[in-house]
Amino acid sequence: MNDMSAAPRPERQRKPDWIRVKAPVTKGYHETRKLMRDLNLNTVCEEAACPNIGECWTKKHATVMILGDVCTRACAFCNVKTGMPRKVDPLEPEHVAIAAAKMGLEHIVITSVDRDDLPDGGAGQFVKVINALRREAPNTTIEILTPDFRGKMRPSIEAICEAGPDVFNHNLETVPRLYPTIRPGARYYASLRLLEEVKAHDPLIFTKSGMMLGLGEQRLEVHQVMDDMRSAQIDFVTLGQYLQPTPKHAKVVDFVSPKVFDAYGSIARAKGFLQVASSPLTRSSYHAGEDFAEMQAARAAKLDKGKTRPVVKKA
Repeated sequence: MNDMSAAPRPERQRKPDWIRVKAPVTKGYHETRKLMRDLNLNTVCEEAACPNIGECWTKKHATVMILGDVCTRACAFCNVKTGMPRKVDPLEPEHVAIAAAKMGLEHIVITSVDRDDLPDGGAGQFVKVINALRREAPNTTIEILTPDFRGKMRPSIEAICEAGPDVFNHNLETVPRLYPTIRPGARYYASLRLLEEVKAHDPLIFTKSGMMLGLGEQRLEVHQVMDDMRSAQIDFVTLGQYLQPTPKHAKVVDFVSPKVFDAYGSIARAKGFLQVASSPLTRSSYHAGEDFAEMQAARAAKLDKGKTRPVVKKA
């Protein structure tokens, strides 16, 4: 007999057609998954339930998540487990480098959970991973997606910049007004300052940041975040649709249409970003390799244009 007094299940939001993707079943997907398991590596693709995992893993693209799979924070949008993390794996840097070499990666993205329990916030492990990749996969360009290193930002940035990643990414995630509910463990202006410090320390490192849309932000608030990013000299902005991982997480306020994403993309380009990715399925590391190549070309073209001087004809 059914228990009619049981609490009703929360109603699942129906996704529009433009946000639906097929379940991953390809050989490339399973090969990538096996390699990650064999090397005891975590991926944000799995932990964050990314909708692009099938496409990316089929192409042997994966975003490796270092410093374990347990985060010390509990953001309202994130599907990664929260709790007390285990000790840092000393073999992790070498395993990441081996995976990059075996997959023949041209570009790799390294991210991590927040590790507020560590004296350096985990910056030292980023440095070790970058150094291992330079040794084992010297032709692979390196993109890192870091936490905010709360309370230890400057020494962390200095150490990582000295290791020389090609792209330094840190996501602002949403507009300042929504931080108390969506990203309570972080501070908007501290995140902006982190990326500004990266540029101050090494202007040649590309900087990147992203936002999720659909959390209740207003159009002019998104424009203001873009302006703040440009003031911090951020090179690359990504805009994607927020998807609710489980009923316990923040709800989707609205599904932003592809046309609106296109409009935001046009505005971002007009504001002067070197590279813009704006679509419902855009994620921080989606098509990261192709985007990095385009961003390099855009910077080169901008520098060449700056060298060009108009010829002044003598009267």
